[in-house]
Amino acid sequence: MTKKQRALEVIERLKKEYPDAGCTLDYDQAWKLLVSVRLAAQCTDARVNVVVEGLYEKYSDVNALADADVNDIEAIVRPCGLGRSKARDISACMKMIRDEYGGKVPDDFDELLKLPGVGRKSANLIMGDVFGKPAIVTDTHCIRLVNRIGLVDGIKEPKKVEMALWKIIPPEEGSDFCHRLVYHGRDVCTARTKPHCDKCCLADICKKVGV
Repeated sequence: MTKKQRALEVIERLKKEYPDAGCTLDYDQAWKLLVSVRLAAQCTDARVNVVVEGLYEKYSDVNALADADVNDIEAIVRPCGLGRSKARDISACMKMIRDEYGGKVPDDFDELLKLPGVGRKSANLIMGDVFGKPAIVTDTHCIRLVNRIGLVDGIKEPKKVEMALWKIIPPEEGSDFCHRLVYHGRDVCTARTKPHCDKCCLADICKKVGV
């Protein structure tokens, strides 16, 4: 079985296992997803979803958040960890969206990368979830699982994993595939305990069962 064949089989099995999998960060506007994904660094999505409620209650749009004092933002987002740097990035990002993009989050990957605090993972998430464009989000679950399954060989650097996956994952499947990996990584192919291979829908085609 080639990597591409294995990838297509993994995609189909995960579709059946997690048919409704989607982004676990709550948002109803593109700028809110940008804020949440920055806060999610080294923090759980569940905690971010709680914290942003207070942030959006006080600052309800891009302009309000762009005008906000960084210290006030930090006070609200501190429970997510790294409060100072996250608040600084969020403030600068909102200012740039307001001043250079007319208050709208750009739908171009390279333009997204120009925004403070936005890396490839965040840009791909926005491209896939908000704009419905091809995207591969290489978060920790994705990197761990594609190595275990055998879709990549011992690659841990996010960009290199992303580039390797682009070669074997159909573009239209990338975004949903990565969301399903998150669900599978939390429930079955776990990081902090031994993977639950006995209840894994991929066990017979996984390269590293029990690793």
